[in-house]
Amino acid sequence: MHRGIAFVTGGTGFIGSHLVEELLRRGYREVRCLVRNRLRWLEGLDIVPVRGDFSRIEVLWEAVRDADVVFHVAGVTRARDWATFAQGNITATLNLLGAVLEANPNVRKVLITSSLAAVGYCPGGVATETSPLRPISAYGRSKALMEQALQAPRAEGPPFIEVLPLVVVRPPAVYGPRDADIYTFFRTVSRGLCPIVGSGRHPELSLVHVRDLVRGMVDAAESDATTGQTYFIGSEQFYSWREIRDATLRALGRRALTLHIPPFLVEPIGTLVELAGRLTGTYPPLNREKAREIRHACKMCAVDKARHDFGYRQQIDLETGIQETIAWYRQQGWL
Repeated sequence: MHRGIAFVTGGTGFIGSHLVEELLRRGYREVRCLVRNRLRWLEGLDIVPVRGDFSRIEVLWEAVRDADVVFHVAGVTRARDWATFAQGNITATLNLLGAVLEANPNVRKVLITSSLAAVGYCPGGVATETSPLRPISAYGRSKALMEQALQAPRAEGPPFIEVLPLVVVRPPAVYGPRDADIYTFFRTVSRGLCPIVGSGRHPELSLVHVRDLVRGMVDAAESDATTGQTYFIGSEQFYSWREIRDATLRALGRRALTLHIPPFLVEPIGTLVELAGRLTGTYPPLNREKAREIRHACKMCAVDKARHDFGYRQQIDLETGIQETIAWYRQQGWL
């Protein structure tokens, strides 16, 4: 297919930077990236930086005007208040889509990045694209409301889903080079302690390597079959925390003490960690809402629909992915 101009938001981040590399690898003629401050992981890549943010509509108009595909990856994953989540995940998305509709209504595809967190509580244990949205955290709620806003009538006319060629992608947990979230688990294990909630014996987690994810995202954007659809892009198998622990220890080449945390203690621990963060002026990766997600939210998703519609397959197995990720952390001095 003709690969012309791609516009990417969130390109300086973990997932976005890998997406930019995938677009360049596939031969897109031009890759534009919305950049607020530093280029970070985009430094040295053949991209066109677009300086600005989602509040500057004229910048968005210019960025999307002749783009063939738009990838919206930017978002807020951690915040102290609801207003920040709403601004970063709902308002920003609607501003971008408004700019696309006004400046480039004939765009070939617009891919919107949501999250498995939008589903939240899932009685069956494995989420599918038809699972109801019952988010547990403020982050998940903001993503669910963002998805619902795509379907809602606008004051200016029909819903965005009816007037633009949209596709929504919901990743589960994502790992790989440059990740700073699951990295905290690897760092803790590297220091000799492996915390696991419960026994850790049973498969309970979809965990996708970032390169599998971005390859699936580009495939979804390039497929004619995906317009108006929502997809999970994750691992094709579910992992237990023991599997993840063992692969991590092999990659590190060391042993660690496994600390089994009773599930009923997760939320009190999250509360204490959050209070400690407030006292020290930091925002730790574990808080009350994250603890509730760990205990109650669905962490597994089926990828059958993505496999059927655009041929998605997981290419990086857990062992290989963790080996590569640990090696990158060491190279960067993170471990």
